[in-house]
Amino acid sequence: MHIRLATEHDLSAVVRLLADDPLGATRERDADPLPLEYHTAFAAMQAQTGNELLVAVIDDEVVGCLQLTVIPGISRLGAFRAQIEGVRVAASHRGAGVGEALVRHAIDRARHAGCALVQLTTDATRVEARRFYERLGFEATHLGMKLRLD
Repeated sequence: MHIRLATEHDLSAVVRLLADDPLGATRERDADPLPLEYHTAFAAMQAQTGNELLVAVIDDEVVGCLQLTVIPGISRLGAFRAQIEGVRVAASHRGAGVGEALVRHAIDRARHAGCALVQLTTDATRVEARRFYERLGFEATHLGMKLRLD
């Protein structure tokens, strides 16, 4: 397995991963052709410094993904922080260390970018995901909140 930055060619596989999940199935549109919104968002990510889509690849197949965003801030003495989002692993590869390798790779990239901390959220219904992140050293120190704008 190797981990690399995603390309436009990987978008369909990434959306398929995001949609192959009870929550993602209600939020994503895995269609052919892929909706233009995904291409527009990917182009915006590429144009923004510190916003990366990483993929885990085995035998030329994308089997995992996550988004890593470096966020400059004023708090914590002007600290940079990294946000990890959209972590997914193909059902056929879960439990094989793909997710752990992806998250550890993202943490290393964040450290290299000078980040003081790495943060993420996980849906409250994802009990296994929370255990996974805790096993990697993440702590549930804050209560995350969202406001939907659509």
